[in-house]
Amino acid sequence: MSTDRFSSSPPDRERALRRLIRRADRLKDRAERASASFSRWRLALFLVGAVVSVSAYKQAWYHLGNGLLAFFAILFALVVRYHNRLEDRLHQLLSWRGIKRAHLARLALDWPAIPARPVQAPEGHPYARDLDLAGPHSLLHLLNTTVLSAGRERLATWLLNQAEQVPDHATWQTRQTLVKELASLPLLRDRLALAARPVGHKTDSDIDCARIHALLDIPAGFPGLTPLLSVMGGLAAVTLTLALASALGLAPNYWLLSFAAYALLQLFTSGRTAPVFGRALSLQLELDCLGALCRYLEGRSFAKAPTLRRLCEPILRGADKPSAALAQLARISQALSLRAHPLVHLAANVLVPWDLWFTHRLEAIRHHLSQRLPAWVDRLAELDAAAALGTFAYLHPGYHWPTPLTPTSGNGRPAAVLARSLGHPLLPRAKRVTNDLDLLGLGRILLITGSNMSGKSTFLRTIGINVCLAQAGAPVCAASFDWSWVRPVCCIRVDDSLEAGLSYFYAEVKRLKRLLDAANERAAPPVLFLIDEIFKGTNNRERLAGSKAFIQALAAGNGLGLVTTHDLELAQLERELPAATNAHFQETVEAKTLTFDYRLRPGPCPTTNALRIMEMEGLPVPKPDGAPPA
Repeated sequence: MSTDRFSSSPPDRERALRRLIRRADRLKDRAERASASFSRWRLALFLVGAVVSVSAYKQAWYHLGNGLLAFFAILFALVVRYHNRLEDRLHQLLSWRGIKRAHLARLALDWPAIPARPVQAPEGHPYARDLDLAGPHSLLHLLNTTVLSAGRERLATWLLNQAEQVPDHATWQTRQTLVKELASLPLLRDRLALAARPVGHKTDSDIDCARIHALLDIPAGFPGLTPLLSVMGGLAAVTLTLALASALGLAPNYWLLSFAAYALLQLFTSGRTAPVFGRALSLQLELDCLGALCRYLEGRSFAKAPTLRRLCEPILRGADKPSAALAQLARISQALSLRAHPLVHLAANVLVPWDLWFTHRLEAIRHHLSQRLPAWVDRLAELDAAAALGTFAYLHPGYHWPTPLTPTSGNGRPAAVLARSLGHPLLPRAKRVTNDLDLLGLGRILLITGSNMSGKSTFLRTIGINVCLAQAGAPVCAASFDWSWVRPVCCIRVDDSLEAGLSYFYAEVKRLKRLLDAANERAAPPVLFLIDEIFKGTNNRERLAGSKAFIQALAAGNGLGLVTTHDLELAQLERELPAATNAHFQETVEAKTLTFDYRLRPGPCPTTNALRIMEMEGLPVPKPDGAPPA
């Protein structure tokens, strides 16, 4: 088995990112100097304007004083406007620099510098924890550049639901094509990220689509809202008219009567609009961000990205522009959030039925958007998740776009994982060692033996994580990769559970039973099983007998995969099972130091290292002649 390396992430990408960061730093310094100048100009204009205007007034030159005051006020307003625009640009520049720094951290696997929005896998997931797909320092931690909660969930679904949801070839092909198009559009991906976090959005949290859906699902109005609004609107109009007539001396203070009726109704109905306030206040900023995201997409043509254009068709070509509808919803939410300012809120409702009017408008826009927003969010989630994989592909141009194997004429579905120079994407490039893999045909089993710490478990995870990437539509860390769709099921990390009363061995048995049940499902795609140190929780005799029986059952099932073991006796299964093949990792001892090259070699392992490790750490071990230890 060859072990040729490939350039999985050329230094050119890292150098390009560092150049962009240095350029952003230079622009930041210039912008900060310009901002400081604007601040000085603002102060100077204010002081000069005040001194000159006051001097003119002291000389009784009132017209000149008014003119100078107006001139300096206009000039001051213009300087403030350009200063604010500069600050907004500076904010966007800093956000863009943060994006590039995070990309650089992803290249270097600098986990503390990668924004942490980890996704947790469900308890008992068949492969997520074994393959480091979820949680801190995981594949999803590395990949997650999404800006929508729905996009994060879609990305997690692509990686975590591969054993339950099997897309047809056309759906998968469209997804991979979309990821390829987005990988070649770094500016678009950056602009989407900036649009989703405009000025004023200080956090790195995702836009919570579920909360926006909840706002639209829960009715804002209540029975009798429209008649009540009509009555209170009429009373407010009558009150203002009578108050104006009274002020002009045309009528007595009759407005007090209509105002009393208006205030009484306002008192009894204010509690019915209060629940809407909380939802509106919490979603105002998220609606602005979602609207900005749609507004940017609406201004694009996507001439060179046909798959992306088809995906965004409902957003680009609908009768209603999403950005306009979301902006209207954001304005209504902002108006309802006036309750956060009690005095202003009281004054507004004294004059007009402010809360009732905007609650009525919210109910109207809610009904309008509830039919359209789910389709828009679905497309945005697909785009968001694909953009995350596109960023991963962009950062690793040396990674290979996998090729699915076409169905065979036999059972209609091949079973294979064929790879050259396969490496682990969560290992630093300088430490990564690649290996080849040939798994072809149902029942195919690769029995891996080897010393402790020689790389057996890492190789299993390398296979599993790259299969998940391929089936998600992403490139893989390999020089070539051909596979058929499989259902990953692993038994690599097994823990006992004091709470559930399970020993390590019993927990392992339960996981292996679920794995075997999955392999016996003939109607589903083949299982890719990855088993590390099978039955290591029991004694040697029973472990060997149980392992042989279990492997024989796997060979007869609907699956293929790898099993690692320390039991060299299991290597004899190669003679009994035509589909079983031996391979191994080994070590070398130099100056009483164990070294590993992490290369996969054919055949059973010819060496062991347990006693050597014990001896190097000072534990007693048998002497070569069989004499008892000292």
